[in-house]
Amino acid sequence: MTAKILVVEDDGSINMLVRYNLEAAGFVVDVVETGEDAEIAVRETQPDLMVLDWMLPGLSGIELCRRLRAGRQTRGLPILMLTARGEEGDRIRGLTTGADDYVTKPFSPAELTARIKALLRRSSPDRLADKITVGDIELDREAHRVVRSGRELRLGPTEFRLLEFFMRSPGRVLSRNQLLDGVWGRDVYVDERTVDVHIGRLRRSLIRGRERDPIRTVRGAGYVFSERE
Repeated sequence: MTAKILVVEDDGSINMLVRYNLEAAGFVVDVVETGEDAEIAVRETQPDLMVLDWMLPGLSGIELCRRLRAGRQTRGLPILMLTARGEEGDRIRGLTTGADDYVTKPFSPAELTARIKALLRRSSPDRLADKITVGDIELDREAHRVVRSGRELRLGPTEFRLLEFFMRSPGRVLSRNQLLDGVWGRDVYVDERTVDVHIGRLRRSLIRGRERDPIRTVRGAGYVFSERE
């Protein structure tokens, strides 16, 4: 499971608890503490699901949810509301505003993880699939195995994650910053040149003889992974 979860929560202890359990479940997790930072993170990292606290400093969770539902590119983002408000009226308000599910504090990390998986199964079943296929390349997450036209490829762990990130968004131009965030994480400092080095290694593993290079460099923008020329 490599779906990306954005956690928006201003309580540091809850941040640590949620992050630890979701990463243990195999998710890629980004954490921000304000609604304003969450709006930026959604645009930059394009998460698969958001865990959103109701009570945030500045821009509230309810207002952020409303804005995301009004945006053309964000209206389909699954949102799980996380809050101390447990009254029926508050739950109804959160769901009416656009939240897809609702968990009250204190909560069970196991239940939170299960609810996230259920939301992802409904909204993006491919994010939880063990295998991804694009053109003649098949990536098996569970077996950590990549095959191209019947030939098994040997990839290092970073190249494997990089290929998986590409294959989750075929045909879409991905900037170096997006690749850094998606493969290395926002909390790790890595120079942009590192992306180019690992893409070079990935290309050498993917291509044999006259095989087509599925990774195209878009000058000034980044890279795009495509099954077509």
